[in-house]
Amino acid sequence: MVHTLFAWGYGGSQVFLCGSFTGWIVCRRMNLVEGSSIIFQTICDLPPGYHQYKFLVDGVWRFDDQQLVVQDELGTITNITLVAGLELLSPTLPHLASSSGGAHLEPVLQRSDNEIDVSRRHLSMHLLSHKTYELIPNSGKVIALDVKVAVKQAFHVMYEQGLAVVPIWDDHSQQIFGMLTASDFILILTEEGLSHFLQLHKNQAILTDEQLEMHTISSWKDGKFQLHREAVGATRLLFRRPVIHAGPDESLKDVALRVLQNKISTVPIVYSTEDGSSPKLLHILCLAGILKHTCRHLRHRLEYLPLLQQPIGSLPLGTWREVGGASGRLLLTLRPSDPLSSALNLLIEGQISSIPIVDERGALINVYSRSDITSLTKGSVYARIQLDQIIMSQVLELLDGAAHDRYQTCTRSDSLYRVMEILSDPVVRRVIVTEAGSGRVEGIITLRDVFNFILI
Repeated sequence: MVHTLFAWGYGGSQVFLCGSFTGWIVCRRMNLVEGSSIIFQTICDLPPGYHQYKFLVDGVWRFDDQQLVVQDELGTITNITLVAGLELLSPTLPHLASSSGGAHLEPVLQRSDNEIDVSRRHLSMHLLSHKTYELIPNSGKVIALDVKVAVKQAFHVMYEQGLAVVPIWDDHSQQIFGMLTASDFILILTEEGLSHFLQLHKNQAILTDEQLEMHTISSWKDGKFQLHREAVGATRLLFRRPVIHAGPDESLKDVALRVLQNKISTVPIVYSTEDGSSPKLLHILCLAGILKHTCRHLRHRLEYLPLLQQPIGSLPLGTWREVGGASGRLLLTLRPSDPLSSALNLLIEGQISSIPIVDERGALINVYSRSDITSLTKGSVYARIQLDQIIMSQVLELLDGAAHDRYQTCTRSDSLYRVMEILSDPVVRRVIVTEAGSGRVEGIITLRDVFNFILI
């Protein structure tokens, strides 16, 4: 046996070492080096040969990207060390990598081929075994807007309440009429939607604040439906799509799949009585709520879910700068000098929810998302601007100081579980993957990416 020193030099409250030499089950506590507040060390007696290992830092699996690492065929990345004293029998091992590049020997120990599939099945069964009523708070409020409310007032409410989506209630039919989203406001402001909007006002030349005051949600939705009919052909779109909703006894898996398949962001939870009385709107369920529930239940069982311990840079999810990323498309970014019209067109035509704003080096400055469009209601800015003349740096100044809370950053080496924990905060709707040190944007991961990866 050979005394072998292991060190973690990046801080933390509690740091443990786990590796192939412990069967990936036992975690060995590491101790702070005397006189240091960030360096942890421990010594293990190991037999000669290759040994893989990782660090458990404050409950999050990490590897040291400044040391030798290995990636197996499943994408699992771990550190590796060679304990001298025995000539290896098989020197022709696959690729190892270090932060400085170059080829090395592959470890003889690898994870089971079916570990990832087992983890995904476990997550799927967890979601299937829990119901939506478990996510309904004991007390709280659900905001809904009447179809007769003016468009201007509706978007003011969305901005003031921090809502990206709000259900629309039809008092006449005693049902949910639809959902009003930030995308509706974008369509009203963009040329195609604006032209249809203005047709309802006798083709006046410009969109005025008074028109938004007079125009109701119902009339806008009617105009939007006609716009869609013209786009896809009247014979293919004869009726409105029914409102997507769920009941309190449906499984979280079924609701999550409904969100993904219908390309929506939230689902109203509605309780319908057998006596035919009007349905009760109980809650607005989003993927973040489902993810928070999942993380809370699995937090202490990560050792049985190796998928959640994988670094996100090794998994097929998210949108990346590299060609051939998991989403099949390249990451789109904008500069502070680009016009707002470019951002809105990318959001609608690219069917994406947000765009990173970067500097000339590609480093992250901020993120502009669909829901940010409601900030233009502050002081009725929308009525005084030209979309192709106001630039992103000016638009970002309109956002609240808390706007940076809408996203968080991570690196490629952060685990999937770490990203899931970040996204479980309903305020945080995307995680920007940045390069350590430079802050250069490398990718973006959304709630939809995570659930697509787990369930589909």
